[in-house]
Amino acid sequence: MGERRPVYQWIADDLRRQIDEGVFGVGARIPSRSELKRKYRASDQTVDRAVRVLKAAGYATGQFGRGVFVSDRAPIGALVRTTDAVDSPLAARISVPGEPGGPALAWEAVSAATEAPEEIARRLGVPAGERVMRTRYEYLADRRPLQLATSWEPLALTEGTDVVFPERGPYARRGVRGRFAAIGIRIVQAKEIVGSRPATSPEADALGCAPGQCVTAVERTHYDADARPVETSDTIILGDRWRLEYAIDFGG
Repeated sequence: MGERRPVYQWIADDLRRQIDEGVFGVGARIPSRSELKRKYRASDQTVDRAVRVLKAAGYATGQFGRGVFVSDRAPIGALVRTTDAVDSPLAARISVPGEPGGPALAWEAVSAATEAPEEIARRLGVPAGERVMRTRYEYLADRRPLQLATSWEPLALTEGTDVVFPERGPYARRGVRGRFAAIGIRIVQAKEIVGSRPATSPEADALGCAPGQCVTAVERTHYDADARPVETSDTIILGDRWRLEYAIDFGG
């Protein structure tokens, strides 16, 4: 252990290597604190920090009273982005190897009128504090956590209409384009920015991962024919379990 990296990082890297090489398979128990201390001649604090790094990277999960176990990190499938998918809120169909029909999807949504935070107001082109309808989504695929999303729509456009609540009323679950078309607003474009960041503790609880684990974050905004933003959303998925696959049509 003569390397210049911190000892905890060296231990975490060595454990990751063993997991990648199959020394510890999925579901296997990571050696206990005392075992790691003996093997690496390290302190309690050092091995605890190494295990935290392992958890944050998605390689392991803790089970209270039992220990720390190797996580299943194999990709589940791809969220295929196409223009013909219903966008509630992340337009996608799901592709899972070996499952032609795809998994069973379910989601819950909670909507509430609120004031637009500064960043959301900027994306919607409205003053900060403008009234918006905020909808929070939790998606499941075959009862496994799939994605979390939050969508914002200016109430100046939808209040008093049948589409003010995205998941209620006669146009529920029609997607952003279908709902806005019902009130005479034609959406012609969506822009997405894709990045990654660590999961917060509430996000980790909902997605079934460790706080700090890398998630893929998608910022998406819909525009009408006048280039006016009419809806914006933030979506996160587990970066090591789901990929985003984009279908790009170059036309004739």
